[in-house]
Amino acid sequence: MLRVKKKNFGRRRVCAFCADMTLPIDYKDTKLLSRFITERGKIIPRRITGVCAKHQRKLTTAIKCSRHIALMPYASTTV
Repeated sequence: MLRVKKKNFGRRRVCAFCADMTLPIDYKDTKLLSRFITERGKIIPRRITGVCAKHQRKLTTAIKCSRHIALMPYASTTV
């Protein structure tokens, strides 16, 4: 007998930056940017965070810029 896999469709997340237009994406705001990286230092994909494609691109460049200036780490200190 075949088991039918039931697909789970949850509610679609709304982009936090589209909902609140006063929330800027800035490379100097490490507190905001740290919400979008893992404890290992990897950037979390948009399907998990719920950010739209436009703002995900801005987030990625802001995180990379912040890493380049050494405001944020490239990876965790303990591996």
